[in-house]
Amino acid sequence: MKIIRSVRVLMLGALWITALMVMASLNSVRAAPFESPLAIFALTPRAYLPLVARPIAPCTPTGETYGTLAPIDPALGDVSQQPDVNLAIRGYSRTTAPLTLIDYAGNVDPAAPQFYTLFDNQRTPSFNAAYRVYQWDWNCNCRGGPIAKWAVTLLGMQTTRSELIHLPVAGYDVGGGYGALVLYAEPTRLTLKYTREDNVIAGYTLHLENLCVDANLLALYRQLNAAGRSELPALWPGQPLGRAAGTEIDAAIRDNGSFLDPRSRKDWWQGR
Repeated sequence: MKIIRSVRVLMLGALWITALMVMASLNSVRAAPFESPLAIFALTPRAYLPLVARPIAPCTPTGETYGTLAPIDPALGDVSQQPDVNLAIRGYSRTTAPLTLIDYAGNVDPAAPQFYTLFDNQRTPSFNAAYRVYQWDWNCNCRGGPIAKWAVTLLGMQTTRSELIHLPVAGYDVGGGYGALVLYAEPTRLTLKYTREDNVIAGYTLHLENLCVDANLLALYRQLNAAGRSELPALWPGQPLGRAAGTEIDAAIRDNGSFLDPRSRKDWWQGR
């Protein structure tokens, strides 16, 4: 019996020693950092935000209604991915250049769109910023470097938030007295054509960026585009097309597909 009792004591002692060793081991584990392979994701804060197009809130309606015209050679496919129609596909970058009107030599088109008619008071606005639109390489169907022919190909003009923005007046009639067709519309951008063709090949094309497009005009464009573009929205010369989304609206002008300098006095700011 003494032997059995001694064995029991030894066994209990061994159990106590084992328990103490396990507790010490647990304490050391608690003190060590957690090395899960997912720890870096758990400990690194991340925010996944939805892409929100400017402006976040709808702009004040202009109260305008818009007509339609049948374009020549309606475009096929998804024009939102066409770099000649949607300026966002090409993109642009800010550049350093004089923020003033520039005097160029050469012929004058008295019927060219006049940028001061963008505004209610037909002012020559302050120029906030200058940008260079990127070229498009049709061989690789990819973006190239900035257009080098002109120092500026997209001009930022100062605005007052919510002021009316109008179709720049030009001496062209695309049919029925209308001044331009809408080739592309998003909540914050428009592409306008001063001829009847549904492309930028011939005549003047105007890109407007960072404005609040009138909801009626945007809805009409989306409806007609979804229906196959057999008709497109048409604007009267000087008709309001939206409002300033903030303190700057940007404009790029093209003739026969080529981007030009929007600061040119003899072309887009005649008499200023």
